[in-house]
Amino acid sequence: MFVRNVGIIDRVLRVVIGLALIAGYFIWPELAWNWAFWIGMVPLASGLVGWCPLYRSLGWSTRDSDDGGAARA
Repeated sequence: MFVRNVGIIDRVLRVVIGLALIAGYFIWPELAWNWAFWIGMVPLASGLVGWCPLYRSLGWSTRDSDDGGAARA
C-alpha cells in the first residue's frame, strides 16, 4: 500500500516544523488568520507516517535503502 519515501532527517524536520506551526496557533490566537497555523498538520502527519504523497507523485524519495527496509503498511 504505502512505501515509505521520507528519510529520517526529513521526518524529524517535518515533525518539528509541523509542531512549530501548530504551536503558533496557541502563541498568537488573536491573529485574524490564525487558522492557517493548522496547515502544520500536513508536515506533522507525513513526518509521523514516513510517507509523502507529493514525493510519490514526483517519484522522489529521501529514504536511504538501509533505513529500516521498505515498510509496507
